[in-house]
Parts: sequence; C-alpha cells; structure tokens
Amino acid sequence: MTKPESVRLHRKSAILELVYADGARLELPAELLRVFSPSAEVRGHAPGQAQLQAGKRHVQFKDLQPQGNYALRIAFSDGHDSGIYTWEYLAQLGRDREALWQGYLQRLAAAGLSREPQFIAVSQPGA
Repeated sequence: MTKPESVRLHRKSAILELVYADGARLELPAELLRVFSPSAEVRGHAPGQAQLQAGKRHVQFKDLQPQGNYALRIAFSDGHDSGIYTWEYLAQLGRDREALWQGYLQRLAAAGLSREPQFIAVSQPGA
C-alpha cells in the first residue's frame, strides 16, 4: 500500500484510521501502535533487544505529526513519542494485526505481565 488518501485520528475510541484511494481502510488502535512502536526504545538497537511493552491498555493519542511524505510521528499519553511510523509499516501492522496481537498477548502472559497499567496508591496528608 502507498500513502493513504486520508488519515483520521479518532480520539474517543483511540483509533487511527487510514483510508486508501482504492477504498481499503485500516483501523489501528493506539495500544497496538504503542506496543509495536518502531522506536529504538521499544525495538532495541539490535536483534533480540526488543523491550516487551506492558500496561498500555488505556494509552491514548496525544499528537500526530506528518514526517515528510513517508511517515507519521505519533505521541502517546504515556509520554512515548519517538516512533516514526512509515506508511509501509502502518500497512504491515494493519495486514498482520491479528497475528501480531496474539503473539503479543502470549509474550505478555509468558512474562507474567499485563496490559493493565500499574498504579501506585499515594496517600496525601489530611486526606
């Protein structure tokens, strides 16, 4: 797939929608895009260095910026903003979404991790 004809960010549902000239449409959830970020922080700098991303179930889009004619830079609500998503990579995520997601869920389970964020309760004086 080439560059989409339109890019729509649905903030309420946390979906990035790509619409192509041939009518094809991809819907990519923020959580999927976050855990499969192409950044070195997530993928590592060499094979085998990828960092499993946990606790991203409620991540939202913060910002979306075009990078020339070839990609998007996506900023997420958890502060991650270093991934450059090429049109080809976004198409791959859309095409392989189910297999990628199932593999991710299996890796999380094997590591004893969760999609749910970990919160630390903090008590305030006088509360």
